[in-house]
Amino acid sequence: MSGSESTRPVRRRTFVLGTAAAAGSAAVAGPLAAPAAAAAFGWSDNGSDYVVDTGAALVFKVSKTTGDLTSLVYRGTEYQGYGGMNSHIESGLGSSTVTVAQSGSTILVSVTHGTLKHYYAARSGENNVYLWTDKADASVSATRYIVRVKAGLFLNDQPDSYTYTTSTIEASDVFAKSDGQTRSKHYSGLRVIDYSHIGWTTGSVGLWIVRSNHEKASGGPFYRSLLRHQSADGGGLYEILYYGQNQTEEQRFGLQGPYVIAFTDGGAPSSALFPGTLTTPWADSLGISGYVAASGRGRVAGVGITGRDTAHPYTVGLANAAAQYWGAARASDGWFSITGVLPGTYTLTVHKSELAVYSTQVTVTAGGTTTLNSIAIPSSNDPANASAIWRINDWTGTPSGFKNADLMTYAHPSDVRAAAWTGNVVIGSGSETSAFPCYLWKDVNSGLLVYFRLTAAQAAAAHVLRIGVTTAYANGRPQVVVNDTWTSAVPSPPTQPGTRSLTNGSYRGNNHTFTYSVPASAWLTDTGRYNVLKINVVSGSGTTSYLSAGTSIDAIDLLN
Repeated sequence: MSGSESTRPVRRRTFVLGTAAAAGSAAVAGPLAAPAAAAAFGWSDNGSDYVVDTGAALVFKVSKTTGDLTSLVYRGTEYQGYGGMNSHIESGLGSSTVTVAQSGSTILVSVTHGTLKHYYAARSGENNVYLWTDKADASVSATRYIVRVKAGLFLNDQPDSYTYTTSTIEASDVFAKSDGQTRSKHYSGLRVIDYSHIGWTTGSVGLWIVRSNHEKASGGPFYRSLLRHQSADGGGLYEILYYGQNQTEEQRFGLQGPYVIAFTDGGAPSSALFPGTLTTPWADSLGISGYVAASGRGRVAGVGITGRDTAHPYTVGLANAAAQYWGAARASDGWFSITGVLPGTYTLTVHKSELAVYSTQVTVTAGGTTTLNSIAIPSSNDPANASAIWRINDWTGTPSGFKNADLMTYAHPSDVRAAAWTGNVVIGSGSETSAFPCYLWKDVNSGLLVYFRLTAAQAAAAHVLRIGVTTAYANGRPQVVVNDTWTSAVPSPPTQPGTRSLTNGSYRGNNHTFTYSVPASAWLTDTGRYNVLKINVVSGSGTTSYLSAGTSIDAIDLLN
């Protein structure tokens, strides 16, 4: 521990992040809370803030001039704020028009800042704050909400926390501890599809953000972004809708929400608040800009998907320029149902793990169900179905299985826990995949060698070599050399995000397959000798070390 860590108060804590069920002892923190308990429900004006009493154990304040959340008092304890900063959109909107209104058992605080509108809602008897954000254009650069939490209330030494170190190893947001482990707020280790809520618990108090359905976010179900952090002056919980880090899509505009700030007595928030479960008929008549009630939405359902590799999960996504949705395909038969979809025409994509293997167009109407007959994935759509002389890893659209792949979603490549990024691979050794590094960089491990033998018949023919990648940094891409006698052309770089990825916990970009037609003259005719494949990373961009041009590997194979 550093000196600052050792001075922190010692308190029992249990960290929960994900989709854990609510603990049996948890206080109700959802739409099922009884309004009868809300004797003090109401709002007041203290001159600088609108003060909202939920009638349960939560009182919060919203600035009348900026729309910042300036106070979150739960059971008499203030949780909001660190470093003199409030909780808010981005780093704070600044001067805004803020109004408040009560409609029966709901209080709505409305914030207008230029073309952006933001809302806080309280329900009588609930320890929740419901939030919506309506972003009409790019006048606000990104879309995130951050709940800033006072220091010392929750303890945490999870991978995505700063853990109070001052040793910066990259930019101003990646840190190294004295033991060589790395920390950053970017290192959540989770995709959007993996969690419903994030936060902390002491065992007796839980503070959470329950994410929205992300219909106006960008990046799809597999997007990774910062979710929370702790540093010496406090912690932050985030709802990220568009952040600009490793984004594969343009940002979407319109109303997003609700997402929920939820307090409990230590358990997880009520599953009634989770995306896909939460319903808000009480908000239908509140006049929220861009709000579409359940009656104005539709559903897409599929009776099944054939041609699947049952060793992998399948996800069905819907996306157009205005919205995105997804749902899991049932393991037994591929049945799926995606609800709450805004009317429109969407591209429907079936993913094997994270690899797109099928797409079509569907149209959704308000109040209707678009039912699809069984989807048949053509065998040729899955590259794993091609006959190969050898293959390293399965084709999943991820580097999962490769060396260091799991660690890289919650650590920097320089982390002491990472195995050596160098080292060569021998086909037939049984450790081809685990020995092959998940990432290749021009300045770190370019020139990796793969050794393999061919039969006389195989060596007499030309073959196609395929290298699948999931993202790239600074246009890093593979150029190959066979037996030091044949060198491929330098391939053109595919479209990839232009920001950091490999060093901030994300391999998710645009899946791309490079193909190389290797002539028969490149192979060794002596079947007892190993052919040698050298994989170089080429680019005219990037800097040095782990910020040199690089790429994330999905699979490599040599076809028959």
